[in-house]
Amino acid sequence: MHRSLLLFPLGAAFVHAQSLRTLSLTACITQSGVVNCLRDGTTVPWTTLSSTAATPTSITVAPSTTPVSSAPTAITGCHMHGNSQFCFAGNAEYEVLTTATATGELPSQYTGCHAQGTEMFCFDSQGEEVEVVAEGGESHEHASGTSSPAVTSATATDAAETPKVSALTGCHMHETQQFCMGPSATEYLMKIPATVTGELPTQYTGCHAHGSQLFCMSPAGGEVLAQAQTSDGEEPAGEVSADGVSCHFHAGVEHCVDQNGNTVEGTCQAVNRDYNIPLRIGLVFVILATSSIGVFGPIFLSLGRFKNGGVIMSIIKQFGTGVIISTALVHLFTHAELMFANHCLGGLKYEATTAAIVMAGIILSFVPEYVGARIFLWRLSKHTTSASPTPEQGRDSKGVDANESPVSHHLIHSGDAHAQSPALQKLKVNIMEAGIIFHSLLIGLTLVVAGDSGFITLFIVIIFHQMFEGLALGSRISDLQVRMVEKLLMATAFAIVTPIGMAIGIGVLNQFNGNDPSTIIAIGTLDALSAGILLYVGLVEMLAHDWMYGELSKAPLRHVIPAAISLIAGLVLMSVLGKWA
Repeated sequence: MHRSLLLFPLGAAFVHAQSLRTLSLTACITQSGVVNCLRDGTTVPWTTLSSTAATPTSITVAPSTTPVSSAPTAITGCHMHGNSQFCFAGNAEYEVLTTATATGELPSQYTGCHAQGTEMFCFDSQGEEVEVVAEGGESHEHASGTSSPAVTSATATDAAETPKVSALTGCHMHETQQFCMGPSATEYLMKIPATVTGELPTQYTGCHAHGSQLFCMSPAGGEVLAQAQTSDGEEPAGEVSADGVSCHFHAGVEHCVDQNGNTVEGTCQAVNRDYNIPLRIGLVFVILATSSIGVFGPIFLSLGRFKNGGVIMSIIKQFGTGVIISTALVHLFTHAELMFANHCLGGLKYEATTAAIVMAGIILSFVPEYVGARIFLWRLSKHTTSASPTPEQGRDSKGVDANESPVSHHLIHSGDAHAQSPALQKLKVNIMEAGIIFHSLLIGLTLVVAGDSGFITLFIVIIFHQMFEGLALGSRISDLQVRMVEKLLMATAFAIVTPIGMAIGIGVLNQFNGNDPSTIIAIGTLDALSAGILLYVGLVEMLAHDWMYGELSKAPLRHVIPAAISLIAGLVLMSVLGKWA
């Protein structure tokens, strides 16, 4: 019970309260220039009260003689708020007004409670009588643990409007903070004391109000402050239901949205998940088999009746072209942008980071091929100069080198693999394979570290993903004019790289943090570089080369239509897989 005076400035006058215990007024506040006071739970304008006051500067209210009704016989579940002790009697909470001389540990319950006029007293374990006050009967500052009165805020006076909350469930982490769900899908921020260690509880019970604040009890018996979150609060706008959050993994990072489509940010710390290790080890061999079927299939088909190409091989190659272009744009470019937009990395000072790295990948693909083409033309010119006895004979009327230009450009752009340099062919396919291998290594790593909730779905998608990429790469390897051993080695490199990535992921399961800034930068950069490489290869070496200069430039319509349908099928199917991977 507060014994000191309350002083409320009201224009030129002051309200003096001799003792809150002798007043029916709880508190007064100014709202939109009008002073309102609380009396017996009802808001009363100050002008009404002041009109009955004896003087313009003060009022005196006679002490209430109404006795305390339905006083409990005992209060239990006592706990501390700062320096003040509170106990429960059913759902009602009482403050225990301990004396200043009380020392040692305070009792956990009080018995023999009885009323003396308007006041209630109980006996502690030593037989001493202590006064208790029903919570809400006067103004308290529980957060600070002090008993000095103060002018209450509008939030405090609206405490009666706080929805009834008895428990909070569905607790989850947003970065380093814990949130729990209450009635009407309201989310609450749990103010966990800094001294709490170990795993946080998944629910809180025994929720009760202290003035305008809500407190709940943890399983360990501690009391925790819960703050309701609104659209103006610390969390993003939109309500998140305990079971309405949908999560999926992009490049190993969990991306969650609520039922309203709002992004729910996760923690930037490593998340401890219960991984199914035996399942992941077994699926390494499934990925190995699937990748092998995709990449070795076109190579072995080219040895039989499809040795000289034909419509079937053209369909396979164009399907692979669609797969490569879609992989570059829908998968890699998108994944890189998701990485660099991760809230754990912070805002990038250069918004076009992803696009800039993709351009670097395009240049890295173009330069080696250009150098290789120049070397090829230089070697070709050395063989053709011997056929020209004089410079004049070797040039036409316009001064153009007749020995070099037509033949050389035909060999560079010709779709006939037999007409091109084997070394130049292999260089182009090696560039393509480099981009695919970077991507496949990350696919294996991030597949394994994905949580079990979406692992199987992601795994099924990756099976088709790797088979389609294998078909795209294998169809190009089968065209190379190199030894079969070299073809098989190139195909094997693709087949084993994803399982290697999975093996690395299994080894770092307990340490991997997909939201660590260094991990985000590494994966985002490799994804963007791979996107640039595959974008160049898919558009220049595969799409433009086959359709503008290659076998489809003069193919009959019965070959062109199936090839075009296969190209579109590769684009569409791989783009659909981008929904999950």
